[in-house]
Amino acid sequence: MKKTMHVLAMALLTLGTYAQTQWKVDPYHSSLNFNISHSGISFVNGKFLEYTGNLTTNGEALKDASFDFTVDVKSINTNVEDRDNHLRSADFFEVEKYPNMSFKSNKIVATDKSEQYLLYGNLTIKGVTKAVIFDVDFGGIAKSDQGEKLGMKAETTINRFDYNIDYDPTAVGIGKDVTIIVHLQFAKQ
Repeated sequence: MKKTMHVLAMALLTLGTYAQTQWKVDPYHSSLNFNISHSGISFVNGKFLEYTGNLTTNGEALKDASFDFTVDVKSINTNVEDRDNHLRSADFFEVEKYPNMSFKSNKIVATDKSEQYLLYGNLTIKGVTKAVIFDVDFGGIAKSDQGEKLGMKAETTINRFDYNIDYDPTAVGIGKDVTIIVHLQFAKQ
């Protein structure tokens, strides 16, 4: 009996592990974007060009999925070289001391709306980790000659002061709220 229970437990563990699918972000079909108000009258848009990301799913839905991302902060791009260099400095991201920012999920919850989720996790910028919630629109899975792809859009807003990005502390010239909009396509591994 003991041996039968052990074999059954191993079979269930194997099936549970087998059901997990590993995905890797496809940087050619993804983008990590942000925008922030400028002078209270307009917005500055930017993006990060270098990042890695992994997703683990159980089946074809995002239920119980887990995300893990690392972004090379030095790759910031607002299409203005002087501004990008200023953003890399100690006034903002201090990339020499904090070269990466990261996000690691801890749960994902389906909403009342079809294919929409709330993604909970921890965002680390400049050595400060804060809980964030992304609104996720799941685009689904497509199969082609290049393999399986999974797509989604995720969005959240953070307060830059929470991460010690406190240049312009009055937020008159540069707003405090940063909207992060991420378009992601993952390739099945």
